[in-house]
Amino acid sequence: MTKGRILSGMRPTGKLHIGHLVGVLDNWVNLQEDYDCYFEVADWHALTTKYDSTESIRENSRELVIDWISAGIDPEESVVFVQSDVKEHAELHLLLSMITSVSRLERNPTYKEQIEELNLGNSVPYGLLGYPVLQAADILLYKGDTVPVGKDQLPHLELTREISRRFNYLYQEVFPEPEPKLTEVPKLLGTDGRKMSKSYGNAIFLADGKEEIEAKVKEMVTDPQRVRLDDPGDPEVCSVYDFHKIFNQAELEELGAACRQADIGCMDCKGRLREVLIAELAEIREKRKELESNPEQIDEILAQGAAKARKVARATMEEVRAAMKL
Repeated sequence: MTKGRILSGMRPTGKLHIGHLVGVLDNWVNLQEDYDCYFEVADWHALTTKYDSTESIRENSRELVIDWISAGIDPEESVVFVQSDVKEHAELHLLLSMITSVSRLERNPTYKEQIEELNLGNSVPYGLLGYPVLQAADILLYKGDTVPVGKDQLPHLELTREISRRFNYLYQEVFPEPEPKLTEVPKLLGTDGRKMSKSYGNAIFLADGKEEIEAKVKEMVTDPQRVRLDDPGDPEVCSVYDFHKIFNQAELEELGAACRQADIGCMDCKGRLREVLIAELAEIREKRKELESNPEQIDEILAQGAAKARKVARATMEEVRAAMKL
């Protein structure tokens, strides 16, 4: 490999919103220039929390890929594939699970949080406990040496590094220890000031049209202390201003000063944001329409991606079996 290699992915849980765009996709698009990139639709990972409602996973996988390509992921430059189309993920996951202790998995910082969030009590499926091992298999199967992560994800990557070291020590050196590539994730809350989420109904999706964007921006939360038009505002507590920070930096200083001096009203400020967002997402929307009207193109992209991924995965598994004398 002349470039570093990256494996990254997302679970197919629904259409992507602009939080995904600025938090992940923009970074992925830039990484394509300097790295050998593998982008995985992690449909098996979706089963860790959606094992009882699988009917939407296939369609969500298609929507996910449409969003990726519309945002700038180039399947000619990067390998785009569905995890379950490469069965070697399951084989390596099984083998790595044999050398990973339950106590180590229980120390995963998000494990207890997920149990509480999902109200699982004592009914924790193994898949939820063991998903970091599957995640490690995903990365190591392609000998990923670099993983783009935020600081909060570093403990997850450390487990992959530990599994890699343990395998290499027990058998022979096959896997790299992936290094983190820290990425700054811009603060972008939902239209109501909470975490942006489909379940909260506060997200602006990449697939949203002009009318949908207008309606959502109109309902955005502003400074609650600013009751009248001539009241000075505090832009730092305003969801609209948070969006301007990311999507409209050219006018940011002007808008902040105008808000503090009551020289601009909240509706006018929202109007500026509305136009910026419509323009920002216009190209993505057009690309989405093109891809949605040509499902065979998506099927072909995923078939070609799976073929490329399998070639690498099979070579890695030959090394793994030889190292383990299987």
